[in-house]
Amino acid sequence: MADLPRAVRQAMPLAREVAVEVAKQYGVCIRPIALKRLDTHTGRWEVVDVPCGATLDAKCSSCAKRNRQLRKAQCREGWHLDHEPASTPDQANDDQRWLVEFRADLQARRDEVAALGEDTADWDAAIEGVDAEINEAGMRGSVLGRTVPKRTRSTRRRQDAANLPKRRMTPTTLGRTFQASDGKVYRPSLFVTLTLPSYGKVHDGVPLDPDTYDYARAARDALHFSKLVDRFVQNLRRVAGYDVQYFATVEPQKRFAPHLHMAIRGTLPRAEVKQIAAATYHQVWWPQVDEVRFADDHLPVWQDEAGYLDPATGEVLPTWDQALDQLDADEEARPLHVIRFGDQVDVKGVLAGTPDADQCIRYLSKYLTKSLGDTLDTDNPAQHEHAARMVEALRYEPCSPACPNWLRYGVQPKGAKPGMAPGRCRSKAHKPDHLGYAGRRVLVSRKWSNKTLAEHRQDRRTWVLEALGQRDETPDSHRYLWKPVPAGDANVAPLAMRLLRSVAERQRWRAHMDQLQAQADGQESEATGRAA
Repeated sequence: MADLPRAVRQAMPLAREVAVEVAKQYGVCIRPIALKRLDTHTGRWEVVDVPCGATLDAKCSSCAKRNRQLRKAQCREGWHLDHEPASTPDQANDDQRWLVEFRADLQARRDEVAALGEDTADWDAAIEGVDAEINEAGMRGSVLGRTVPKRTRSTRRRQDAANLPKRRMTPTTLGRTFQASDGKVYRPSLFVTLTLPSYGKVHDGVPLDPDTYDYARAARDALHFSKLVDRFVQNLRRVAGYDVQYFATVEPQKRFAPHLHMAIRGTLPRAEVKQIAAATYHQVWWPQVDEVRFADDHLPVWQDEAGYLDPATGEVLPTWDQALDQLDADEEARPLHVIRFGDQVDVKGVLAGTPDADQCIRYLSKYLTKSLGDTLDTDNPAQHEHAARMVEALRYEPCSPACPNWLRYGVQPKGAKPGMAPGRCRSKAHKPDHLGYAGRRVLVSRKWSNKTLAEHRQDRRTWVLEALGQRDETPDSHRYLWKPVPAGDANVAPLAMRLLRSVAERQRWRAHMDQLQAQADGQESEATGRAA
């Protein structure tokens, strides 16, 4: 090797990079996270590699591919169901009832202490611990439910929004069926694409005139897009007259605006779906941000027990709740922003088991592992400038009630704390990779497949283990204790060594699966020969 010319050696691939490439081919996580696991039954500690896709938002290519396959299975399994998914909760057991009775006793004692004017901190801590045990015991939600009343406004529709028909609700999640002349029954479903309106003429994702492009509206639409989707689903169910189930993904357009692809179980007339989209809107009832009160070096200052103050007058800025109270009291108040869908609405009928259904499922999962900013063309300076303008428009735009940008407009953010400053919000909505959209990329209704993603993952695991002839033992969640491995721990092998071990394990799995497939093919050939 040393005798070879330098140019020849430089052209050789690095062995470490080839190892990573091979690991990707075998579906091995290339960024595993080492964790220490204590088996409480045996008292033994061991180091276990956990795939990065199970713990991080940013996933390696192998974990991203695995998650895409899970989402495809989830979409396919629930799209054309011909039976109602079971949704009846299990009956509570004795342990669960005892925990709730114990929680009631603690609440009564806490209320007695509070009535005497004494400190309730110890009782509150005990109640918090029991609430955690209640969830660990297999009960969902909180015993108390919603304890803070929800702020509501008038639900009267806007004058510029068309009224929608409303059908009587039927207790079903299944759509209509149609019978052909030959007696065959069809149960079609829908694939719908919804986009946001235009903010100015664009070519290949870039505004023709950036100075007239409405970046402010584009930024606000991206921030509140998830609420508009919720309104669309609500209107869709009212018009359809049944509990419409959906599997939807939010994906980026070239112009950096989010748009929605939605698989809908059941069918409605195309004209009705377009009518629903045109009549759907969401009003953002937040304080106005037209006037910038504090900027540059003139920023509110923090004072303990008071909150943020005007640096010039010392006046305490109104809290978030106080600002909303002022908004509610103003009969002339207008919403900060009204978001609607654009005119482009695509509605397509899909039948189960057809190439169209498979193509739609692939399309739904196409961008699941990419951020909105991944549509950026690295060789196009105009797109970089467009992205920079969009990020700048989002910089001081409030993204939530807790956003520090509210200080710029003279309002204390919800849950205000020292150190906040306008333009320094840590929400992912303000990051270039998200371009305003901070919601979930995959939206799945509760009765879609009647399974969580973890249950779909367990189905795949069960199938593989059965094919390999191994027992599928459901692990006891209380058996193991997990701890992070400190940096430099001598018990953790180098990453390359761990990748090679995982590749070797996958090789054994694949060899065994190939052997089983060959046996199955041989048996099928023998059966065909006997039949002939």
